[in-house]
Amino acid sequence: MSPRPPFARELRTSATLAAPLVLGHLSTGLIGFVDSVIAGHHGTRTLAAVAVGTALFWLPMMVPMGTLMAFPPAVSQLDGAGRRGEIAPLFRQAMWLAAMLGVVLFAFLSVVTVALEPMGIAPEIRPGAVAFLHGIRWGVPALTLYLCMRYLSDGLHWTLPTMILGFGGLVVLVPLGYALTWGVGGLPELGAGGLGLASAAMMWAQAIAFFAYLWRSKRFAPLGLFAHFEPPRWRALRELLATGLPIGVTVMMEGSLFIVTALLIGRLGGVEAAAHQIAINVASLCFMIPFGLAEATTVRVGHALGRGDRDGLRRAAFAGFVLMFATQAVSGVLLLFGNHALAGLYTADMAVATLAATLLLYAAAFQFPDGVQVLSAGALRGLRDTRRPMLLAALAYWGVGMPLGAGLGLGLGWGPQGMWIGLIVGLTTAAVLLSTRFLRTSGRVPMNAGTGGESSP
Repeated sequence: MSPRPPFARELRTSATLAAPLVLGHLSTGLIGFVDSVIAGHHGTRTLAAVAVGTALFWLPMMVPMGTLMAFPPAVSQLDGAGRRGEIAPLFRQAMWLAAMLGVVLFAFLSVVTVALEPMGIAPEIRPGAVAFLHGIRWGVPALTLYLCMRYLSDGLHWTLPTMILGFGGLVVLVPLGYALTWGVGGLPELGAGGLGLASAAMMWAQAIAFFAYLWRSKRFAPLGLFAHFEPPRWRALRELLATGLPIGVTVMMEGSLFIVTALLIGRLGGVEAAAHQIAINVASLCFMIPFGLAEATTVRVGHALGRGDRDGLRRAAFAGFVLMFATQAVSGVLLLFGNHALAGLYTADMAVATLAATLLLYAAAFQFPDGVQVLSAGALRGLRDTRRPMLLAALAYWGVGMPLGAGLGLGLGWGPQGMWIGLIVGLTTAAVLLSTRFLRTSGRVPMNAGTGGESSP
């Protein structure tokens, strides 16, 4: 039997690494699905409140989540370079950074609710959105710590815990969210606020479970992750921030395009906000697949960089692109032909369901551009190339996508459909810019083993 060609081996390795990540991200997306379905059947006003509350939660959350994304490629490069003894000290500093980011975000969510009225959010939506944010903020420190532990495991090519704990979180959220929203078993009926509290409880359950796993696992025992207490080392934290913060800003640039769109649509009324929440939740579920593939590509590219293997680096990236195009084709077909059935899962309100089904056709149109931009960004993270992609993302999303969407949707009165046209154009622009950046950078990056800083060809 002839040996498997190198690209076929890479394709298989990338798919094996990505599968648990994709499933783990899908479980995260299903959290939004559960929230939306429970809220939608509780009432259109509750669903609209969860839409606005979710937007205001994830808008700042994108920064710490993206900042911590610098951790997997750093771990993977240390592993690829045979420097595993340096992983535990880096992990301990990353945990300090995660805790600090969690505290800052908790404080932000405690005060941001005063901005709902100046934002022009419809009065009937505001009370529920405030209750949702006041509930979910208690889970933020747990979420940032969980992400740090998860990224350590992912960076070492062990992605199974991400999948298991992701779906385990749903086991907590579904019954607790339903009970607190509707007031089951003597519990008060809290509506949107109940979903926020249930989400916070789920985040703490996931963080505690991951900590216990890392503490007891034989797989991680040789690393000595918790061998001793280590105070914050500001130089190490600054280095993590130097690489991670541009990633955080880049992730926020894309995420905030969707989130600010939701907030602007919230100015139009409850039906429009609820329909947008349905459509964006379905689109987000589809996005979790290329997002998981992008994280796997980051790890594989980072590992090849640590080995000093330029050919392996490019094979890893192109394997990710092949897998992404295949999965995005399936998502596009599903959205194109199943839009009405998908919208009907969320609500019995025909006005909301009809508008949501229309918006899902727009979501089908950006499946390929969305996949290309997130996969390209993941490959660039593997190269530790973060600053220039941040600027390119800012240009695509905020120089092109948002002005166009706001102009069509609000200026010309096209409503949610105009805002979604802006999403399509912004994502397409990002796909062109970031994929071009990767093709140029991957051919010029210096091939010396180690975890050196960002390349700037």
